[in-house]
Amino acid sequence: MLSARTAAASPAASLWKRGDGAGGRGDRCTSCLEVRRRAAAVTVRAAQPKRVEAVAMESAAETAEAEKEVAAEKEVAAAGGGVEDKYGEDRATEELPVTPWAFSVASGYTLLRDPHHNKGLAFTEREWDAHYLRGLLPPGVVSQDLQVKKIMHNLRQYKVPLQRYVAMMDLQERNERLFYKLLTDNVEELLPVVYTPTVGEACQKYGSIFRRPQGLYVSLRDKGKVIDVLRNWPERNTQVIVVTDGERILGLGDLGCQGMGIPVGKLSLYTALGGVRPSACLPITIDVGTNNEQLLNDEFYIGLRQRRATGEEYHELMEEFMDAVKQIYGEKVLIQFEDFANHNAFDLLAKYSKSHLVFNDDIQGTASVVLAGLLSSLKVVGGTLAEHTYLFLGAGEAGTGIAELIALEISKQTNAPIEECRKKVFLVDSKGLIVSSRKNSLQPFKTSWAHEREPVTTLLDAIKSIRPTVLIGTSGVGRAFTKEVIEAMASFNERPVIFSLSNPTSHSECTAEEAYKWTKGRAVFASGSPFDPVEYDGKIHVPGQANNAYIFPGFGLGVVISGAIRVHEDMLLAASETLAAQATKENFDKGSIFPPFTNIRKISALIAASVAAKAYELGLATRLPRPRDLEKYAESCMYTPVYRSYR
Repeated sequence: MLSARTAAASPAASLWKRGDGAGGRGDRCTSCLEVRRRAAAVTVRAAQPKRVEAVAMESAAETAEAEKEVAAEKEVAAAGGGVEDKYGEDRATEELPVTPWAFSVASGYTLLRDPHHNKGLAFTEREWDAHYLRGLLPPGVVSQDLQVKKIMHNLRQYKVPLQRYVAMMDLQERNERLFYKLLTDNVEELLPVVYTPTVGEACQKYGSIFRRPQGLYVSLRDKGKVIDVLRNWPERNTQVIVVTDGERILGLGDLGCQGMGIPVGKLSLYTALGGVRPSACLPITIDVGTNNEQLLNDEFYIGLRQRRATGEEYHELMEEFMDAVKQIYGEKVLIQFEDFANHNAFDLLAKYSKSHLVFNDDIQGTASVVLAGLLSSLKVVGGTLAEHTYLFLGAGEAGTGIAELIALEISKQTNAPIEECRKKVFLVDSKGLIVSSRKNSLQPFKTSWAHEREPVTTLLDAIKSIRPTVLIGTSGVGRAFTKEVIEAMASFNERPVIFSLSNPTSHSECTAEEAYKWTKGRAVFASGSPFDPVEYDGKIHVPGQANNAYIFPGFGLGVVISGAIRVHEDMLLAASETLAAQATKENFDKGSIFPPFTNIRKISALIAASVAAKAYELGLATRLPRPRDLEKYAESCMYTPVYRSYR
């Protein structure tokens, strides 16, 4: 098929028609310029829409139709319907007919294998004829809702979670809109499949289940050519990149190149929960080798078979990567660091936060959602944030990140110096309570938490010494909150706050059942991985999940719609406060301090609006003028996975 781009470049472009092979008109001749004009009609910008140049029309009816489309384009642009919405993915373009445009108009067999535009059995009979599909599909036409119902029925037949994960990934690769429709309509049931805990097992077995590559792989072999690797990605309107080096995947350790499951899973949630369109998302894995002997000896391992590079070699590759991203996509692309080991995570965030738009979900995203949970829990236990005492088991990325954000929020509420606010927070690592006498042997990111206290070596002793009101686990050590630990918390707290945050479920410091049972149903509990409701003494307790998915999708959307060029800590605090405000008395009565995930799209829009508002307030936003109603603007920019009608 002659592409519209090729035809437009030829001298006879204005005369090019699709005829009937005998010099006649065929069905309905459409000029190449008309095809290109209609394709451009769905590219909507938040700024003043460009004038659509007049093209030759074949009849008065076509002229009227074109005028309606131009009017619709202006209406959508005025509503703030997205930025560079090439595929017509935002909510504001939902009612507009679009052209399945690639390098040429996708049709026939090619259309059925294009995940951006494939609708499977939902193509209408009119679309069969318009896009050469007649005979390529069975004659039955079904709705998208019926397709969702069928796939959910099939998924529920699988008894093994990994089988569901593979089935979901297969669907994403063949029908993108159906995948996201399925996920958004069944978010509470499917979130554990595409994200934690199942994604952890998927990463462990990624080499065995690998089918079709998703995202980009940047390895040591690409050193000096990283920019060429990025240029191989077909999309140029990338707005969010999630990147990992696979060294600390969840609580599972070094999974090397097979950590790609994490960026893929995170970005599917950016789209399903936060409305960042899939064409704007790019998952990347930096492969510098692995120290996992089991993987190095695994015949199905898909990464470099060498020990992990460190030091100068590692940082040179990362610097080349960061420079290449900025050169290709500019400085308004959000780069989310994911599952880097402590020794690199803090260094990378500190190094690039001043020159790039970077965000570390393990340090900042986890902190934001946990702070939201703590703010919400105050409505149950009473008091202010500053009146409570916090004890952490685990002093890595998550633990120190949460601790710092708690201190920042206390400082904001009380106007006290941040150094004073940190004294309300205590951390226990593998060697015991972090105290000033250990300062010389501590890693730099731990020194802020070395307080003047007597050293103790066990968590139980730390609890007895400090008498905290809040106990938070980020250690990655399963069942570290023993019966003695939980009972000690309950002995001097009427409503002990216990957050068991380590992922996956097997690494959780305690289960929901243990927390409720050992506190006689008095615990205010939240976990990182999902737990089923627990019945204790005749009452059903629904444990809250302090899941980063509450925060990062809406946070990313807010950064995108504001055109922010840097991430500021106040933007994280704004996201936390907004999420905390969404928890209701109905949630508290059930024992949960977080709102249900069924409302996550609305919550993400609210978070996006608050994050964007803070970016404008701080002078970090570049998308001007500022929309009058940021919440409505955020909603209009959100990807909607309903099928579009094709011309």
